[in-house]
Amino acid sequence: MGLRVLAAMSGGVDSAVAAARIAEAGHDVTGVHLALSANPQSHRTGARGCCTIEDSRDARRAADVIGIPFYIWDMAERFQRDVVEDFVAEYAAGRTPNPCLRCNEKIKFEAVLDRALALGFDAVATGHHAKLSGGELSRSVDQGKDQSYVLGVLTREQLSHAIFPLGDSTKAEVREEAARRGLTVADKPDSHDICFIADGDTRGFLAGRLGAEQGPIVDQEGAVVGTHQGAHGFTVGQRKGLHIDRPAADGRPRYVLSIEPVSNTVTVGPRSALEVTSITCARPVWNGPSRFDDLTVQLRAHGEVYACRFDEIDGGLRIDLDRAATGVAAGQAAVLYSGDTVIGSATIVSAA
Repeated sequence: MGLRVLAAMSGGVDSAVAAARIAEAGHDVTGVHLALSANPQSHRTGARGCCTIEDSRDARRAADVIGIPFYIWDMAERFQRDVVEDFVAEYAAGRTPNPCLRCNEKIKFEAVLDRALALGFDAVATGHHAKLSGGELSRSVDQGKDQSYVLGVLTREQLSHAIFPLGDSTKAEVREEAARRGLTVADKPDSHDICFIADGDTRGFLAGRLGAEQGPIVDQEGAVVGTHQGAHGFTVGQRKGLHIDRPAADGRPRYVLSIEPVSNTVTVGPRSALEVTSITCARPVWNGPSRFDDLTVQLRAHGEVYACRFDEIDGGLRIDLDRAATGVAAGQAAVLYSGDTVIGSATIVSAA
């Protein structure tokens, strides 16, 4: 007997093919598009943004081709509170959040999954590129599109009610399949960057909500080398857009080393000063096998992986890397893997 599955359909090619595969497998599938903006734009701007009226229509057309019921759920208020406001608050506190990760955690696999289960559905299916087998989450065969990192915050219970049908396919294969199925989104560009900042101007978005407040840019010795209009406009590891008045004595580029929101100070220095080998994390989530080997950690979406060891300390984690990493920012997730299988995640607090 098939499952009752709620297929989250963004209006893109991945979620359309995922819904089609689930329906073809004999499950009772209902499509749902999440309206995440109270005032959606009519059309997307190229590959930027999502959740426009155009996207909802693309999702509906895909559901019609597949032959499944389709609904739109208004999640705008919840998305504003749990993703957008969280994003602004994290930057105001000097941290660097990942809104896609937060959306998966708070919207797709908390708000949506909770409602789906209450309505009698057995699972939620999405178009994420990741594998899920026996309750264990692992990387997609398409390493360039792998999204296991942004799903690493999900609990075992949430994963037990999730279906990711695309983990064994490359993005090229998904597009080819969409064309064969007659889905008009087969050639639709992928959305990228931050969906609720359609113009890609994160600094301008934050300035509009947090305001402008001039502050110093200092070097490691505390000497002022420039000014800025808000520490919230920077992230650790950033090189471009610093507007430094005085070049470094050795002529090499400077990078953001730290952000102090209370004093509104941004500290810059050489790339070598960004190197860290020990990372402190909070709020660990264990969602994979309890026995593992070949342990690695990924510290940002589509970032490098590092061989590591970890210890549980005071309800959190200390992760020690076998080689130095750079640009490790508080607020990002550290996702631990055994080979290609996720074993858990935690939020980065500091690094040294």
